[in-house]
Amino acid sequence: MLFIIKMICLCLAFWGICYLGTGTDAKNLKGLSAYPDVIQRQVKCDLVLGPQVKIMSPVVTFFLNLLLYAILLLMMCFFEREKNFFTNFWKVLTMGEILNLFDFLVIDMLWWRHTKRIRFTGTENQPELYSDPKNHLISFAKGILLFFVVALVDGLILSYC
Repeated sequence: MLFIIKMICLCLAFWGICYLGTGTDAKNLKGLSAYPDVIQRQVKCDLVLGPQVKIMSPVVTFFLNLLLYAILLLMMCFFEREKNFFTNFWKVLTMGEILNLFDFLVIDMLWWRHTKRIRFTGTENQPELYSDPKNHLISFAKGILLFFVVALVDGLILSYC
């Protein structure tokens, strides 16, 4: 039961962060890589928004996310850790993959693609530009790998602390 409560809280907190991180062009620029390619090209060519675009290496992004989620899931599982690596590994992996699936299905496919909150100025009335799921699918696939690595790291730490 505690696991389910933790997962609900984690998913709601994640959605809340996504919600608070959107709503203006400046906020939306931070997540530009999640947008369909057509929107990314349009924003990069925009005279106002283009100069504000900051591109981060995918490798750096992966390792920053690895660090963030390793710490977060380690904290969530620390007081329930066990001596057995596989028990800790599966618990962290399950939490990570549930969060990844929630992000993909609920946040990306249901909310993000249909809300006006994430749209850039000048494209508010063009919802078809935001409907391509390709980048969300790629992020989901990367998340599978990311949370597997997080589970390995956290499983080892939890087993030997």
